[in-house]
Amino acid sequence: MGTESKHKTALLEKIKIVKGDNFVTIEDTKNLTNQELMELVTYLRDQPSIKTAKNINILVNSKFNKEVESLLQKYGFKVHDESVTVYKVLKESDKNISGFSLKNLAELSTEKFKSVWRESMKESLNAPSSLKIDEQMRSVEVELGPNYKKSCLVAYEKGNPIGVIMPHIEPGTLEEGRIFYFGLIPKERGKGKSQLLHQQALRILKNDFNATYYIGSTSHNNIPMLKIFENNGCTVLERNRVYKKKN
Repeated sequence: MGTESKHKTALLEKIKIVKGDNFVTIEDTKNLTNQELMELVTYLRDQPSIKTAKNINILVNSKFNKEVESLLQKYGFKVHDESVTVYKVLKESDKNISGFSLKNLAELSTEKFKSVWRESMKESLNAPSSLKIDEQMRSVEVELGPNYKKSCLVAYEKGNPIGVIMPHIEPGTLEEGRIFYFGLIPKERGKGKSQLLHQQALRILKNDFNATYYIGSTSHNNIPMLKIFENNGCTVLERNRVYKKKN
């Protein structure tokens, strides 16, 4: 392996690349210097997996300067949102704490799940996804693998669906708990239910998925979700600008 190849390999080892059915997301850019990120962006744009991806997302840590932003804009990337990433150590909790009743895809049809998920995304304070609901569902299957049905949960109160949670172990790790999607349908918001449902999702990550810690993120515009993170004991890890490009 030549010196240049070794250098590119070293750069790739510092970041994380998440591949879905219709997208590629590049994370953990905070581990790079300004110059390294610019080199990486230039290198990746010529890679087949990037050139053929329908949507490319790059999370650019807030520490980077305007040079990086100018390069991304030159290559056709646009700022989509600013995300806040949080962290929490998951401790043993009482499995018998009552919560909302839940049904996963072993008990629900995919169509029913998608209908509640679609409703939960309405009027969201997060930037809208560039993927349609069927594309997002396919991405869940691809990213989470054969056990994805266990992660797709609809929450019910008195027999009525109130929202969706999608807890899972981050692929490539053994103990990192994530929530692929979290949200209540519009009429159930602002009643204190989100905080309780998020607590329940964290318990599921610990008790059912054996996660030891949780990584979450939301838009900097989503003040209610940021408040839920704070109230449920999460600490801010980093802030990133989300750059997107469609091929």
